[in-house]
Amino acid sequence: MTLLQTTPKKQELAKIRQQRSLIRGVNLRTNAQVLSPNAFATRKAFMVQAYQEGRFLAEPELRGKPRPNPMSDPAAMEGMMGMMKGQMTMMIPQTLIMGWINAFFSGFVIMKLPFPLTPQFKSMLQSGVGTRDLDVRWVSSLSWYFLTLFGLQPVYNFILGSNNAANQVTQQMAMANPGAGGMMGPEQDPDKLFLSEAENLEVLEHRWILDGIEERLIAKMGA
Repeated sequence: MTLLQTTPKKQELAKIRQQRSLIRGVNLRTNAQVLSPNAFATRKAFMVQAYQEGRFLAEPELRGKPRPNPMSDPAAMEGMMGMMKGQMTMMIPQTLIMGWINAFFSGFVIMKLPFPLTPQFKSMLQSGVGTRDLDVRWVSSLSWYFLTLFGLQPVYNFILGSNNAANQVTQQMAMANPGAGGMMGPEQDPDKLFLSEAENLEVLEHRWILDGIEERLIAKMGA
């Protein structure tokens, strides 16, 4: 397993600046109500102009040009190989554990839920048990394994942090669907994202949270 694990590659400063600049615009639009009209207008004018001029682009020379094919980019291929190695690192032990449980505890029920359930939950809670008359509240060993594997992710993240081994299974699902990536994935054009965010800022109707605060406070105290 150690051979399959790769050291995370250090990200370039220009790439980090590009990502954080886009997040900065999103945060400005999301939290605009806490800024005064003058403060918001100043920040909005700066961000919109910077987005339209491409100041935050990591590779400004590629602006307006078609994005390169990820399959022909050595850096992208290296990232894809790293993701595949990470998937194999987690898939192999999980498959072994599932096979071990299925071989030695197939057909076993290990607990009974203390609350009633509809028959639709039977197939989910009683995997490997072929008895139709069994109460739906009984949970088989294989079903309990899947429930704990996928249902305890928030607990693992809270106790161990978001970058723990238990969270790798959820990350595998995201890796299997690259189109559902983050805000700025490798296949997305950052210039288009910046222009889209600039348009969102321009059409935003700003309303300060302290507008009319005196009248609202007097009305509340008078009531």
